[in-house]
Amino acid sequence: MKPIDLRSDTVTQPTAAMREAMATAEVGDDVFEEDPTVKKLETFAAQKTGKESALFVASGTMGNLISVLSHCQRGDEILLGDRSHIFLHEVGGIAALGGVHPRIIPNNPDGTLPLPFVEQSIRSADIHYPSTRLICIENTHNFCYGSPLSPEFMDDVMVLATKHGLKIHLDGARIFNAAAALDVEVDALTQHADSVMFCLSKGLSAPVGSLVCGRREFIQRARKFRKMVGGGMRQAGHLAAAGLVAMENLTQRLKDDHKNAKTLAERLALTKGIELDQTKVKTNIIFFKLHHPQISGDIFIDLLEAKSIKILMTDRDVFRAVLHREITGEQIETVAQTIQSILTSQ
Repeated sequence: MKPIDLRSDTVTQPTAAMREAMATAEVGDDVFEEDPTVKKLETFAAQKTGKESALFVASGTMGNLISVLSHCQRGDEILLGDRSHIFLHEVGGIAALGGVHPRIIPNNPDGTLPLPFVEQSIRSADIHYPSTRLICIENTHNFCYGSPLSPEFMDDVMVLATKHGLKIHLDGARIFNAAAALDVEVDALTQHADSVMFCLSKGLSAPVGSLVCGRREFIQRARKFRKMVGGGMRQAGHLAAAGLVAMENLTQRLKDDHKNAKTLAERLALTKGIELDQTKVKTNIIFFKLHHPQISGDIFIDLLEAKSIKILMTDRDVFRAVLHREITGEQIETVAQTIQSILTSQ
């Protein structure tokens, strides 16, 4: 039986339409900016996010890295959440490769940053301090229950950033999920950001790639940093073609994943031994905690694996399940019944 894989929406396979588009894509050398399919994708991405230009990159981590490098000089400081992907899961690249100092702000449970605390954390011009240059926001916020951050919050961040002469980078890896959950256009969430990164290879199901969007001059700097970190690609149109299909055809169906996540959360919340707050399930990501006298988190993972179900343990006895295009209603029922059986049989 094919495993039911809830570890991430990155496990999605490309659609038949994507495979066909990849096979027949018109391509050129993208380092020379001569790949017509990449250019088409970048133009489309810039239009969707309300920006002047865009750059196709290999991954979201690369996109975030080169965005920070393009905004900052060595020794500058950025403000970002303690639960943010850039801080937790990008190998410290901004510090290791850019010499950029992260100043950590405790995320609110809904993924927002406490803006009074952010303002207090902006450095003065004292000779002893690094220069605060950038505020990084994540939307949806992966490790804060997949929460979507509202246009109103982005408005408030913009007011603060403008007051202090700072730039805003938006890690929008799942920004289309946020737009679907809030029932707004993507540019309502991106308009105040100086740079935006979003992924094609998560819920949108493309096999590879992310986009960085911003002003034309910013994207030219980012292009150079992309080359510096080894991200220059040649006939990348074969990959960009799948991204075009994703953006044209798959953004609206993300609401199905959100609906499925709520269905699974409802079932799990009724299961003895599971702690889950259904009110926090806003998009396609579920977090829950295991409470069982005989079953540890590691054992729970092994028991699920034996039943061909994969989920991710993010902390001791804390689990994340991510719904995506390849998870059906029947599979949701299988997962719910299997977990209930495991926890009641011990």
